Amino acid sequence: MSQSFVPLEVRTSTPDRFNGRLRSRILDELSLVEVSATGHQVLRTPSLIASSDRLYFKLNLQLSGTGILVQDQREAMLRPGDLAVYDTHRPYTLAMEDDFRTLVLMFPHDVLDLPADEVAQLTAVRLAGDEGLGRVISPFMVQLAENLDYLTGTSGHRLARNAIDLVATMFEGELDARRRTDTGGHPELLGRIRRYIEANLGNPDLSPAEIAAAHYVSTRHLHNIFAASGTTVASWIRTRRLEHCRRDLRDPVLADRPVGSIASRWGFVDAAHFSRIFRSTFGEPPSSYRRQPA
Repeated sequence: MSQSFVPLEVRTSTPDRFNGRLRSRILDELSLVEVSATGHQVLRTPSLIASSDRLYFKLNLQLSGTGILVQDQREAMLRPGDLAVYDTHRPYTLAMEDDFRTLVLMFPHDVLDLPADEVAQLTAVRLAGDEGLGRVISPFMVQLAENLDYLTGTSGHRLARNAIDLVATMFEGELDARRRTDTGGHPELLGRIRRYIEANLGNPDLSPAEIAAAHYVSTRHLHNIFAASGTTVASWIRTRRLEHCRRDLRDPVLADRPVGSIASRWGFVDAAHFSRIFRSTFGEPPSSYRRQPA
């Protein structure tokens, strides 16, 4: 379990009859693992977290049996078809009392176009597979589990990325529902501004002044909204552009596209500047990053 995911502590009350099986596909930085086993508990403890540096989310799709996920003082009872997300950088417990089967999608925080602090509102929350967007996303994830052996090469890579996009859509829908009940106004406005930025990342002239004008607020108010969320407008734009570039550099479908073309697609007009900040962020230049095996 620890080799397939992150370091974990696994306990069972029936070690003499415990059995389990893992089937996995590693597609770049995304992991799809089907777990079938008898009842046990999985714990992510503070000491195990202290020895890890990369930040991941894990999304569970319950395929059979039931499970209980506990994190951030919340508890979710998961039945077949249900989904739930949790963060490997905070303690959690996942308990399965009887035989079960589940699909786990593990991915780094930064592959989502949503801030980790917003996703944190959804950890250990049951996302029903028979309601709302769950009726679309849960069957798609079930098909991934049933066809795990075929998730290879370019098609497997693209399907895994599609799964991340669908999950992000589900999260955004859940967060939107929460924003509508918020009376402060800022969470809803911040969500709209981030979606606007995401849709306009390819515009190299995207600026705080333009963003503020598009949302009928002052530039100062815009900066204050982002400061309250722990970042800046410029930093958010740069981070999202870099993540899209990083994603495209590893996309087999775009293997023949020049690095400069990918950078330009996401608003970086100066190739040398792009190379510098990419290296500063990810530890190596974009050309070397692209050559690494997916």
